[in-house]
Amino acid sequence: MGNKKEMKHAGIFAGSKIFIALVLHFIISNAYSSSTINPKTFVRNHSRVSVLYPPVQLHVYDDHVVVDNGIFSITIACPEGTVTGVNYNGIDNILNDLNERSDRGYWDVNWSDPSKPKDNNLDKLVGRNLDVIVNNENQVELSFKRPWTFSQENNHVSLNIDKRFVVLRGSSGFYSYGIFERLRGWPDVDVYQGRIVFKLQEKMFRYMAVSDERQRIMPTLEDREKGMALDYPEAVLLTHPSNPLLRGEVDDKYQYSSENKDNRVHGWICSDPPVGFWMITPSNEFRNGGPVKQDLTSHAGPVTLSMFFSTHYAGPDLGMKFRDGEPWKKVFGPVFIYLNSVTTEESPLSLWDDAKLEMLAHTESWPYLFPNSSDYPHAHQRGIVTGRLLVRDAVLAFAKFAYIGLAPPGTLGSWQEESKGYQFWTQTDEKGSFEIKNIRPGYYHLYAWVPGYIGEYMYPSIVYVLPGSKIRMGLLVHKPPRNGPTVWEIGVPDRTAAEFYVPEPNPRVTNQLYTSQTTQSFRQYGLWDRYTDLYPDQDLVYTVGVSDYKTDWFFAHVNRNAGNKTYVPTTWTVLFDLDVVIIGNYTIQLALASATGADVQIRINDGGGMPVFTTGLIGRDNAIARHGIHGLYQLYSFDVLHSHLRAGRNAMFLTQARGSDPFRGVMYDYIRLERPPRY
Repeated sequence: MGNKKEMKHAGIFAGSKIFIALVLHFIISNAYSSSTINPKTFVRNHSRVSVLYPPVQLHVYDDHVVVDNGIFSITIACPEGTVTGVNYNGIDNILNDLNERSDRGYWDVNWSDPSKPKDNNLDKLVGRNLDVIVNNENQVELSFKRPWTFSQENNHVSLNIDKRFVVLRGSSGFYSYGIFERLRGWPDVDVYQGRIVFKLQEKMFRYMAVSDERQRIMPTLEDREKGMALDYPEAVLLTHPSNPLLRGEVDDKYQYSSENKDNRVHGWICSDPPVGFWMITPSNEFRNGGPVKQDLTSHAGPVTLSMFFSTHYAGPDLGMKFRDGEPWKKVFGPVFIYLNSVTTEESPLSLWDDAKLEMLAHTESWPYLFPNSSDYPHAHQRGIVTGRLLVRDAVLAFAKFAYIGLAPPGTLGSWQEESKGYQFWTQTDEKGSFEIKNIRPGYYHLYAWVPGYIGEYMYPSIVYVLPGSKIRMGLLVHKPPRNGPTVWEIGVPDRTAAEFYVPEPNPRVTNQLYTSQTTQSFRQYGLWDRYTDLYPDQDLVYTVGVSDYKTDWFFAHVNRNAGNKTYVPTTWTVLFDLDVVIIGNYTIQLALASATGADVQIRINDGGGMPVFTTGLIGRDNAIARHGIHGLYQLYSFDVLHSHLRAGRNAMFLTQARGSDPFRGVMYDYIRLERPPRY
């Protein structure tokens, strides 16, 4: 394998310049597509780039297989298709070998029978057959299949499962992807979550990194077991941790969630020997809910996840509901499980920087060339959609940095609750131009939303992407909802509550990672009860033109803690002045960033009278409890008759009418009052 100091880590070595990493990765990826081409080894010492790696070898035994490429080896139980061991850099097994073989590295799904919706079944998708798809010196690809039959109806989710693992020559890590399929006529089923899970050696991997700002020493499972349970099982106060620096902190896996667009690399670092274990997701096309859907990453265990789909931060509506024998097929992945190391003279924290460069190289190489499945289209089989988006509100302007993407045909906002198909998103540039690349052939709607404007855009016709096609959409114009000129507004229409006041946490239940981070402080535990601390007797009152939403508008409209585990509804008041009242309909634009078991009722001037508007019971995204600054976006536009208003001081009362629970409530994105259009 060569000198360790020269090797430092294997695979596509990214140097100080990302250009080198991208070029080398491209060369290696092309080499893998042909068994007659030997890929090159590239080391961090840029003066040496030509040492050949050993060939990939597959060893088949009675109950397991081992794939070894000279850099690492992976052991997979056969025919189950669960990863039981990863040997790398002198570590016999990076995975937790104290766990059962089925509980180290595995795929699983959560599902239920629609006739028994309260059941929550976990299926670890245990394979029944092994197929060797590719076995040569440059690549080994293994398929662990489990076909579904009606005899399994009550035991397993009604899906054909094909779990794939790929090891390439010269690659410091392995790939995994899965093909899920339903045939016509199969029974109804609800599928809520699908993922890959890896559980690492707890004594070795104690440092977790999710982003540049979110990385730290983590507690152990034993630390959590010795701790004090809080308002829900995932949240634990560490009372007797093995590391005394963690005493008095809260550990909760939801504090490390990320939006899909940011969830490209995360993992763990072992300091002795200095080794990293990383989950790299080079594309979001197979994830559900769009680019800002939030999901889990890594958490105490140590556990590393690749979440393909879930109902987190959205609710059960995001689950896949199959009815009337609906057929379906989808490819999840490939994702790359990356292993890296440095010498003992170097800082283990540099492994994070290297993992980020590796992620960029894989992202640029998507779609991969090596998967040997006809269900995975390669680059020449995919399409491109280009165009330019403008926005017309008061004036015509460039739709700067708008989110724009293709998702299965639906209605405005339907992509937020879409899990069965593929989605392809990008952001426009400063002049509204966009290019969506690597699109799978199929039928789509084009959706977009522009930060700074309410509502969203949907191209009225179906976009049909053919293999190898390039579709030029031309000039598109988004007209945000508006009935008249703005009288006043609260917040910024960006689909989050991030601009509002996020309080300091209760000092008894903090996570020190977020005490100095203003952009992530909403991830602290227990902020729902801080509203009661700030407003113990009288609810929030906001005066337009005097108050500042950054300091005077609480980030979540929650219930008040009345003691004895009792929570009561709250009413917020917005005071505003009108010089005159114009005859006609005023309009309130109410944009919600999140809702959980809530009912927002709005009254004008007569606080005890009938509401001029009510949302009814809405929302199950649970973003308040799970430390998210948003869940699903909802926009309401409703009229207010001029007779409800008066010249001088007016009051708008916003009541969240559902009590009993600390997590019931809404997060406002933006509120605007518009005067009648003819004024």
